[in-house]
Amino acid sequence: MKTIDKIPTSKIQRATKLVSTGAKVGVNYLKYYGDKLTKNDIEAKQRLNQNNAEDIYDGLKQLKGSALKVAQMLSMEKSILPQAYVEKFSLAQFSVPPLSPPLVLKTFKKYFGKSPNDIFDTFNATSVNAASIGQVHIAEKNGKKLAVKIQYPGVAESISSDLAMVKPIAMSMFNIKGKDSDKYFKEVEGKLIEETNYILEVEQSKEIAQKCAHIPNLLIPEYYEELSSERIITMDYMEGQHLSEFTSHNTNQEFSNTIGQALWDFYMFQIHNLRKVHADPHPGNFLVSNDAQLIALDFGCMKTIPNEFYVPYFELAEKENIDNREKFVEKLYQLEILRADDNANEVAFFTEMFHEMLSLFTQPLHAETFDFSNGEFFGKIAELGERYSKNTELRKMNANRGSKHFIYINRTFFGLYNLMFDLKANTIKINNFKTL
Repeated sequence: MKTIDKIPTSKIQRATKLVSTGAKVGVNYLKYYGDKLTKNDIEAKQRLNQNNAEDIYDGLKQLKGSALKVAQMLSMEKSILPQAYVEKFSLAQFSVPPLSPPLVLKTFKKYFGKSPNDIFDTFNATSVNAASIGQVHIAEKNGKKLAVKIQYPGVAESISSDLAMVKPIAMSMFNIKGKDSDKYFKEVEGKLIEETNYILEVEQSKEIAQKCAHIPNLLIPEYYEELSSERIITMDYMEGQHLSEFTSHNTNQEFSNTIGQALWDFYMFQIHNLRKVHADPHPGNFLVSNDAQLIALDFGCMKTIPNEFYVPYFELAEKENIDNREKFVEKLYQLEILRADDNANEVAFFTEMFHEMLSLFTQPLHAETFDFSNGEFFGKIAELGERYSKNTELRKMNANRGSKHFIYINRTFFGLYNLMFDLKANTIKINNFKTL
């Protein structure tokens, strides 16, 4: 894979790169209008989506950092984005062009004050895994194989300016109006800033590893504080294949169910027992070992769930409350889905919309066991998302709905559901975490 010798770090350099990407998108639209003269509308739109997805991703992968992280987050929105974007943006999960070896050595010395060969017995300057915020290298020390994650230069300093640049795109894509939008972007900005603090990530990793050590078939690497810094993390190297690789060829249903149960228990235990959760559930953050154990990685994005949100959120998910109109509406107000300044039409519309969504989406939580390989269930979720994304009445309204905590909690559940579906796990004990 081609390596990168330099990353744009200044606000002007990064803005210039985004502007040039925008110009390419403009050219693609000109091609699209030409294609409509010779092709049918579906073919023309597919080519537009493919060209735009490729050009946008190519621009973002040069920038890395929060701009690429946003693409990674969007790749999980399979019911919102066209397939071309999902496929291209999903590369941001674990497969982007790495820094060149000379830039790696320069960056390591800048962040640690020493070269890697002064610290490790061996260090491979060629990356084995590159993602949105950092890339991973293999090292050895005292006979132990280690993974060393190095943060890309300039990432932490450019988060606020990057988000300011992509904000108009995100607002348009998700129909977010100007009013009250800042609280959502501040939540994302705060989490992205936390993800660049590798000292915090090591602390969080060690905490979750200790508290989740009892969960069957779950492995978490050991982290080494003395070999880590604010921009570098050293941990055990874990042997395994990315979850997406495993699901692409696995035919062993028992393995699927074992991994799926471990994944489900891991998330439910965190949410309900720790009130804190690994809020970045994409395939690049999980490996599967040869003996069908789940390996959890990357604890930079941890979401604390405050009690004032946790209680009404999971009360709203209870079937008896979904079926009780008065209780249901009460919880919608508590969670800021309905607001005091809503008119009668808005109250009726959003009550009906969220009732339909939650009646479907909470089905796994109402069962003793659930079949996450059920294509009909996930097909209904995709159809519902597509229908509301095209709803003209919704586009006229202020769609800024819900507490800021919804952003990462909903993202966690959507990501978890997608991973469970990819695994085709079919006999998952929903409340198994309560007995662990």
